[in-house]
Amino acid sequence: MTKANRRRIVFLFLLLSLLPFSFSEQRLRLDRGKKQEATILKRQIRDVSENWIRRERDERYAPGQVLVKFKPSLRAQLIDATLAAYETELIRRIHDIEVYQVQIPSYTSVEEMVFALNQNPDVEYAEPNYATRLAVTPNDSLFNYQYYLYNSGQEIGPSGSPRGKAQADIKATAAWEETKGSPDVLIAVIDTGVDLLHPDLKNKIHSAGRDFINNDFDATDDHGHGTIVASVAAAETNNKEGIAGVAWNSKILPVKVMDQKGEGYYSELISGIMWAVANGASVINLSLGGDEVSDSLRNALKYAYDKGVIIVAAAGNDASSVLYPAAYDSYCLAVAATDYKDERKDWSNFGTQVDVAAPGERVVGAVPTWFWGPDSFPYAFGTGTSLATPQVAGLAALLKGLKPWLSVDQVMDVIRYSADDVNSSKNPGKDNYIGFGRINMEKALVPIKIKK
Repeated sequence: MTKANRRRIVFLFLLLSLLPFSFSEQRLRLDRGKKQEATILKRQIRDVSENWIRRERDERYAPGQVLVKFKPSLRAQLIDATLAAYETELIRRIHDIEVYQVQIPSYTSVEEMVFALNQNPDVEYAEPNYATRLAVTPNDSLFNYQYYLYNSGQEIGPSGSPRGKAQADIKATAAWEETKGSPDVLIAVIDTGVDLLHPDLKNKIHSAGRDFINNDFDATDDHGHGTIVASVAAAETNNKEGIAGVAWNSKILPVKVMDQKGEGYYSELISGIMWAVANGASVINLSLGGDEVSDSLRNALKYAYDKGVIIVAAAGNDASSVLYPAAYDSYCLAVAATDYKDERKDWSNFGTQVDVAAPGERVVGAVPTWFWGPDSFPYAFGTGTSLATPQVAGLAALLKGLKPWLSVDQVMDVIRYSADDVNSSKNPGKDNYIGFGRINMEKALVPIKIKK
């Protein structure tokens, strides 16, 4: 896809201060001493809100592009002839779900071409190539600890920072006593790529991955979002470096579908999903989404689901309806966001499709080593359902490694039904805001008997 055919997507993402951690075998150590903390904070306090501002857009889809699927009975030669008859040029054929991404002639609009193709009896459907966006939100606060893994009610950050609420976390440290995961379980992070050389990630990368923006096999992150997402899911742990990932032993499969400006379309996202399935992903993390319904995107999710892949997707941060693909509730887990006090964030998207929540405010993670400049400390804090989602993906990976015979539906149900209903005083039971509740790794991973 050419640069002219990609438009920017909304990217709301503020990374905050950085903090190293060291870890014991069983539990996260939360304080490395006042003297060391003071030294670290002097290096780390920074604000990138002016760098990553929200960019509003008029266009909802790629100009001059259409996604079309023909009926299975139509032979390849007739498909080629039909595309030629409409004077379109093939950009990409997405195999397995047989969707064609095409460039339409300049004299017609996307709406006109979609209408015309949908009148053709040989066409199953045609639709615009809708835009995606990353599910992140700016914030301006400094935190010093990974409270989302273990929250003792500590003061989160330097003196004067707010305190967390004890046990308002995902119960990671207790869960790790049951399992730390399996290196055979791959988490595909479909995003802006991953920093393949980051000291907290380089030993966790399964391969250099796939880049659908530059059409090569080097999914290096030139933006930053994918790296922090990957680190929350599966950063190297117990290595005296940086942060702990939820899935200690799982490997990361990087897939780049967004460019260095955070821009992308459904076509790259769909291709990324299909490639991840073909290359052994057990879990797919989608900390991105779009506003529009798409048969092609739904078919890609169904294909992955039918192949036994667990998909976890961000609900979004617009205080509105759940983004796609998270809204395709039959095939994936939709993740909303809570905070360090187990309160749902009012910017977190809501709807019947929301399955669970995880902490999504001021979550610490890795950023590319180039992000803050030479010799800087490559960690930061971010906010959004983008950061809640990889916590759930990490839990799914731990479950898959511990009980590999579980089906996709069984894994999703374990995650749903083991969640803590932390807003039960206002919305008891499953609700539209945090679904079944904030995830509880300890409950999800205790020995349970499910017949093979």
